[in-house]
Amino acid sequence: MTKKSLVKSAAILSAAGLIVKLLGACFRIPLANWIGNEGMANYSPAYQLYAFLLVIATAGIPVAISRMVAERNAVGRYREAERVFKLSRDLMFVIGAAGFVILFFFAEGIAELISNPGAALSMKTTAPALLIVPVMSAYRGYFQGMQDMTPTAVSQIAEQLFRVFIGLLLAWMCINAGLMSGLEYNVYERGAAGACFGASAGAVGGIGAIMIIYLGRRKAIKRNIALDDVSTGESAGSILKKVIAIAIPVSIGSSIMPVVNLTDGAIVVSRLMSGGYTQEMAKGLYGDLSGFAQPIISFPQVFMQAIVISIVPMVAAANRIGDRDELHRNSVMGIRLAAVIAIPCAAGLIALAEPVLLLLYPTQAASAASAAPCLQILAVGFVFSGFATAMTGILQGIGKQNYPVTNLAIGVVLKIIATWVLTSIPGLNIRGAAVGTALAFAVAAVLDYICVRKFTGVKVPMGNTVVKPLVSSLVMGIAVYLVYRGLMALSGHNSISVLVSILAGVCIYAVMIIRTHAIDREELMNMPKASVLVKIIDRLKLW
Repeated sequence: MTKKSLVKSAAILSAAGLIVKLLGACFRIPLANWIGNEGMANYSPAYQLYAFLLVIATAGIPVAISRMVAERNAVGRYREAERVFKLSRDLMFVIGAAGFVILFFFAEGIAELISNPGAALSMKTTAPALLIVPVMSAYRGYFQGMQDMTPTAVSQIAEQLFRVFIGLLLAWMCINAGLMSGLEYNVYERGAAGACFGASAGAVGGIGAIMIIYLGRRKAIKRNIALDDVSTGESAGSILKKVIAIAIPVSIGSSIMPVVNLTDGAIVVSRLMSGGYTQEMAKGLYGDLSGFAQPIISFPQVFMQAIVISIVPMVAAANRIGDRDELHRNSVMGIRLAAVIAIPCAAGLIALAEPVLLLLYPTQAASAASAAPCLQILAVGFVFSGFATAMTGILQGIGKQNYPVTNLAIGVVLKIIATWVLTSIPGLNIRGAAVGTALAFAVAAVLDYICVRKFTGVKVPMGNTVVKPLVSSLVMGIAVYLVYRGLMALSGHNSISVLVSILAGVCIYAVMIIRTHAIDREELMNMPKASVLVKIIDRLKLW
């Protein structure tokens, strides 16, 4: 496979991820309006617990499937690749079933433990998803191992469509049935449970979509297997040991930052109080960071995840057959893609931090002003996070999956120390916690790069990878800031000014990366449906 595959695969998954994010917003906003604070207090703990169990069940094994399938396909071991998939699928079902038992049969006890008995019903309606989503993830990992990202993208969109439509429909029906009939049950508790069932409905939609694709391609898969004349293969135990050896460190790595973020609140509030803030003020500042700044940073992460999912099987296949040129080409392209995406995202957020927050939270002007500096610091951290994510994919692909976990853990230790020290300084306060997060990713990125250089010998051309995207992003960031200020002076409307400025920024950055040759014509042509864009660029003579 060539670098064409990486660009195209990342583009497909990025487009799907954006659609999923937008659909998610279409779900959360009306749901919060319908069930209010009381209903959301039941919905959120149930969904958060489900998400945590899902990380345990699905974070590592699909990566293992992807890598092991890619390695075997690269040397024509198609029968063994199929066996890896089927054994891993069965393992994921068992793990998911365990999660289902915990969430369904122990819902009341868990809800009592967190002093929120109303969340028990929501936990039960979410639980069936744990029987399905892990199995669906196995199919995704299998297709990713074949370097085919379309089934994953289609199933993600189908899953979210079912979740949004059925979840909102059930929430609305539960609320209205209770209000109209005068039933004694808590309508908002039932509404939250109906919304949570959307996760289970989404799982059915997602696995249905990917199963249809799998059955449609079954003949081609069987043809490949027929070409495999290797009569003996690894034992089931050996395969599962390898799957688990890959999956455990990946799962641990995926869990580190969520766990740190959960404990961050106690550390930050305590240290702010040590710096002279009251408990109420400290909680308010932490809310500005966690409730306003951090969610925005999570949005562009979808692009980084698309890169890492795409790069693992490509690097694994090249590594298995000893093709160093292909390994280096895909590794460099993955890091370059991370730079081309992450650096302008950061520049735009730094230039428009407060206006963007005001656009999303127009009634929370004070919080937007307080959260803006944190968002700018986190934006810098996002650049390092993007590099670390891409290099994590490379290291996972070559079988060095333990190193990114260790590197991130070192970064997290430094983050905790920095947060502890900096947040107690009155002049920094909550910004100290944001600095700590940025520091964690910076350390992880540097250590990951050292590991990539050590184990692959890859030399990243800093001009194309960093300098050109950085120059293009600086020009774009300055232009966006000036356009916003000019429009605000003329119109006084923040929302219009922000949206026009963002559109202007996209256009300016696109021109800059073409003019600086940060991306060339061949690379652009490898993106899906890029022919029209290339024709426009040719006519404008921007190359």
